[in-house]
Amino acid sequence: MRAALPWLLVFAACGDNVRAPAEPRWHVRDGFLRAPDGRAAILRGVNLSGAHKYAPYLDDKQPADYARVRDAWGMNAVRFLMTWAAVEPEPGRYDDAYLDAVAERLGWAHAAGLAVVLDMHQDIFGEGFGFDGAPRWACDEARYAAFVPKEPWYLSATDPNVMACVDELYMLPERRNRFIAAWRHVAERLAGAPAVVGFDPLNEPNWGTYPLFQFETDILAPFYGDIVATVREVAPGWVAFAEPSASRNVGFLTQLRELPFDNVVYAPHSYDQAAESGAGFDPAQRQKLLDYARDVAGEAQVLGAALWIGEYGGMVDAPNIGPYMTAQYDAAGSVAAGAMYWAYDKGGGYSILDADGHEKPALMDVIVRPFPTLVAGDPIAYAFDAAASRFTFTYTPDAAVASPTEISVPARVYPDGYTVDCGGCEHAIAGDTVVVTRPPAARPATVTLAPR
Repeated sequence: MRAALPWLLVFAACGDNVRAPAEPRWHVRDGFLRAPDGRAAILRGVNLSGAHKYAPYLDDKQPADYARVRDAWGMNAVRFLMTWAAVEPEPGRYDDAYLDAVAERLGWAHAAGLAVVLDMHQDIFGEGFGFDGAPRWACDEARYAAFVPKEPWYLSATDPNVMACVDELYMLPERRNRFIAAWRHVAERLAGAPAVVGFDPLNEPNWGTYPLFQFETDILAPFYGDIVATVREVAPGWVAFAEPSASRNVGFLTQLRELPFDNVVYAPHSYDQAAESGAGFDPAQRQKLLDYARDVAGEAQVLGAALWIGEYGGMVDAPNIGPYMTAQYDAAGSVAAGAMYWAYDKGGGYSILDADGHEKPALMDVIVRPFPTLVAGDPIAYAFDAAASRFTFTYTPDAAVASPTEISVPARVYPDGYTVDCGGCEHAIAGDTVVVTRPPAARPATVTLAPR
């Protein structure tokens, strides 16, 4: 039996002696994303994929590649990239053949035991500037002709032509409504896909020329509100994975204090700026990543949201990729957050795989690690001591949740087996999953794994 099956059982009906969940869908409660049975769900996985940014907008992965995420790497989720250009290549004309192909891939994800968050991706507004996101028709050709790209690439967002197109997306009713209608069409076509937990309305939203410190409250929150309300007319169970402004990536604290909808996961990204510039990771910056995780966890709490790091990653061949990814794992674990590696691609740069489709060991040896997937209670923190191969998870059990707590333990982490110390709990090992059927008596509860 595939070890992913316990993850899929959250969709099963409850027995007579089991408390029915307060909400029968995925939802957010008490600071955590919850599966339909009430367990806290930590989504850890990969962005799939950078290759989706450009025509034909889908990569060459097949069902076995989706299964690899769960079976070989022990992960449980995919952030699935889409673009507005792929969905609506011409005004009012949707590419349903593309969406049918997306639906097929969502079926592969479900069969593999993976939860999916749909992401409407963009970089530097869209295709007219040579990047990804909006279709070319979504802004004036004169803007594209006058554009002067900058290096590093992300500085191109400051070009006045890019900012003008961004402004028009938010401010021009026709442009804004077309984008929202495209999201509605996506929801209409994909609402029945059981793998989909929720959606990320817009990747790394830029503020254009609007005052930076007013953008999120004046523009972004209402924009999200209109998208979420429209999507939930046809997909009422989809959780909103809402990103802060792209300014959060460069150190500006979010100004979001509330959002006009419920069931929200706060979804910032986490990158080290020096590493992003090509210098590699300085291990002295480790504490900065831990502090960032603490800060965004606080921002999520203000919003009444769960926390999920929608992107993290690094140039695999740059110095100190191991310490960099270890710091990212430790940061997410310190606040019991999920996190998604960028990206499940082939080739150089941030890619998980080399050009031939083989894993890059320097990367995968540090991102493939144990983590709690479904928790009957409230997670507190998880951690992995690589030197001792010792994994520790602390949580506060909830006796009202009858389903077990589950911890993913990829086989490669403990090739000679492992022991489970949980202070007298009842547990079993099912494939690559530790299943805690009765929690430890101590509060908070602690589960520790160590090599035999």
